[in-house]
Amino acid sequence: MTFGRNRKVLVSLALVLVMLLGMGSTIQAAPPASASCFYYTVRWGDTLSSIAWRFGDNIWNLAARNGIANINYIYAGQVLYVCSLYPAPAPSPAYHVVRWGETLWSIARLYGTTPWAIASLNGIYNLNLIYAGQVLRVR
Repeated sequence: MTFGRNRKVLVSLALVLVMLLGMGSTIQAAPPASASCFYYTVRWGDTLSSIAWRFGDNIWNLAARNGIANINYIYAGQVLYVCSLYPAPAPSPAYHVVRWGETLWSIARLYGTTPWAIASLNGIYNLNLIYAGQVLRVR
């Protein structure tokens, strides 16, 4: 009879342990008072760890704050809420030289923006009319 009772106690302890470990992934520390929080648009080539490192954030807090279950899966154009220990970066203008075969849609995907935003910045009225060698402002 003591084996059955000990088994119940062990099973109960195992369940409590599993519940505590499961809760650990949802608990996150609040950002420090000196942190600046802002929205960041993921660019082609970014990883969650590179974004966290760039802004002085913790990769696990960054993933939890944005509801990301798989830290290896983010995509260009995704908007993340980042809390940084450094001041928010000022958006600097970026330029792209159009190569043969590129479209506004493919260029927009590279920079995590929309073709309409690029067209607006460059005074383009026909989204299908760009040419190789053209310099476009993308930010």
